[in-house]
Amino acid sequence: MNFKSLKVSYLLILSFVILGASLTSCKNNSEEKNTEPVEKNVEKSQDSLFFKLSLAQWSLHKPIFDGELDPMDFAERANELGFEGLEYVTDFYAERIKSAKDPKEEMQLVLDSLKAKSEEFNMKNLLLMIDGEGDLATNDTVARNKAVEDHKKWVDAANYLGCHSIRVNLFGSDVPDEWVSNSVDALSKLSKYAKQKNINVLVENHGYLSSNADLLVKVMQKVNMENCGTLPDFGNFCLKREGGERWDAKCVEEYPRYEGIKKMMPYAKAVSAKSYSFNDKGQEEIMNYTKILKIVKDAGYTGFIGVEFEGTDITPEKGIKATRDLLIQAGQTL
Repeated sequence: MNFKSLKVSYLLILSFVILGASLTSCKNNSEEKNTEPVEKNVEKSQDSLFFKLSLAQWSLHKPIFDGELDPMDFAERANELGFEGLEYVTDFYAERIKSAKDPKEEMQLVLDSLKAKSEEFNMKNLLLMIDGEGDLATNDTVARNKAVEDHKKWVDAANYLGCHSIRVNLFGSDVPDEWVSNSVDALSKLSKYAKQKNINVLVENHGYLSSNADLLVKVMQKVNMENCGTLPDFGNFCLKREGGERWDAKCVEEYPRYEGIKKMMPYAKAVSAKSYSFNDKGQEEIMNYTKILKIVKDAGYTGFIGVEFEGTDITPEKGIKATRDLLIQAGQTL
């Protein structure tokens, strides 16, 4: 074989080697794409939506209460499920803080850990849902003022974490005029403090008079502060339960859902997508998500919508995913 023939043969062999390596690389890349977790692809399907997705920590209350999930690992779990924002429930940390030898020091340890976790998993801290810090709409002035004071530490916490809001409840009097007056008093005081920390104070329709959208709108108008608003929840419109119970009893009177959401939206700085059960087509059985999202979009809202699954027929993880996917599906039609 002469030199010219040898050179041609060498080039042909080299070409086949390069081609083979290229095909192997393409095959490996294809396999890598196919094995990527579904949750990691969720963000790609959100690009065309008018809102972003967050996860309400209450969706995971069962595994947290059962000891299967450490509430300190909330950011990691939400990230695995394809969410971008975090909505914390303060009750999951409150007892640990209150029972500590030094509550202030323990609060800081908790906040430092939560902040580090959110940064590690590239998550956005959005709001703190506050429970168990006193009734802001009670007739007892001393108790009402104490409730305002007890909420302030969570305003500070929200500011430290980089949240935009805290969510509060308006429980207390069951007399409409009293409830409105008491609510305006407490919210005005708390919102004034929160304004200094660049934090919004949001009221959720969370049962009883707080689920009466007409009364809640009246409160918003009377407070009339930019950092005081609402957090419309798709599902919490029960006005009365059997036996006068606050929770865990059959609802006997409900405010019209879609009307309530529409009236609250002009004051909304966050939105909660409550869900309970789904049919075989993936639709929520109690409420029409497409109809609700149209109300939300028509109000000009473009912020986060938080998934808050409360069902019992399927696991929390399946419920969270079903709600997430339904929001994406319905949102893409608008």
